[in-house]
Amino acid sequence: MLSDVKMPDGKGVELSARIKAAYPSTEIIVLTAYGTIADGVAAIKNGAFDYLTKGDDNDKIIPLVARAVEKATLQFRIRALEAKVNQRFGFERVIGESPGLKRAVELARKVAATDTTVLLTGETGVGKEVFAQAIHQASPRRTGPFVALNCSALSKDILESELFGHRAGAFTGATRDQKGLFEEANKGTIFLDEIGEVRLDLQAKLLRVLETHEFLRVGDTKPTRVDVRVITATNRALEAEANAGTFRLDLYYRLSVFSIDIPPLRERREDIPLLAAQFVGQEARKLGKRDLRLGAAFLETLLAHPWKGNVRELKNVIERAVILADGPELLPDLLPFGGRAAGSEPAPALDLASVERWHIQRVLTHTNGNKT
Repeated sequence: MLSDVKMPDGKGVELSARIKAAYPSTEIIVLTAYGTIADGVAAIKNGAFDYLTKGDDNDKIIPLVARAVEKATLQFRIRALEAKVNQRFGFERVIGESPGLKRAVELARKVAATDTTVLLTGETGVGKEVFAQAIHQASPRRTGPFVALNCSALSKDILESELFGHRAGAFTGATRDQKGLFEEANKGTIFLDEIGEVRLDLQAKLLRVLETHEFLRVGDTKPTRVDVRVITATNRALEAEANAGTFRLDLYYRLSVFSIDIPPLRERREDIPLLAAQFVGQEARKLGKRDLRLGAAFLETLLAHPWKGNVRELKNVIERAVILADGPELLPDLLPFGGRAAGSEPAPALDLASVERWHIQRVLTHTNGNKT
């Protein structure tokens, strides 16, 4: 926007502030025949891109407009990139309308804006890492790193070095200094999955990091200080283990400052159609089967399955079915369990709103989110 300073019904300097408040992405160039340093400073403070005095603007105005357009275009690209990142890692990834899931998302959104330590609880496969990534993405630390580690995937001896790093010569094979994941996550978030698998002596070091933000590398004598937000997850009853002495009680209290329980899929069956439609869309696009759709019998079989592996199992089952599908519709015989699982619960009756949500999700998935 190009604006004069002196106009019949107001000043361009004040207009700049009003325009930027209503339309933050708009770039404003203020022009005047009565240029003063004070007006120039006021215009820039109010959000103007630049300030130009009339009379010497012939050679300056076109390059100035070009730079303003370049800045606006760059900001647009940044916003588009942020939207894609949010879609991939934010709460948009958490699909479902069940009360239990919506409550978990509500709690996660509230705690995301803080630096509070979060403990995510729930069965294997419910999506604890998805929640951890979403909390990080919605936090002020979103521009920092997100580092995830499954504590059960490493031996007890290697885990300490992975978390805290080591000095050269600290043990056989340590030929150089090595940063740990806490240092890699500095200014960001570290997610420790299966925290209940950490041995007791290492739990003491974790407690120290949480309380002082300092730790010792393996083989080092000088503490290293970090600024890290810690999110942990477990599928075990940590409180009971802490009371039994198999997990440090003081660490449990420190980790569970803010606890979020993610319900298993069998307790939120109304989310299965939405999740299934999402996964079918994703896998169908990968394999060039964009017209593939969920069959009614296929969905009924999904609703009847007990889903002991939760959302992870559902995703894997859908991926397999999409690979095997030859026709335009997914059928029950494409499922590894073939039909209704023995001993499983009958499919629940879905209310009209649930069916409507499912249908809308299917259409949006088919059109790649194009609402028009």
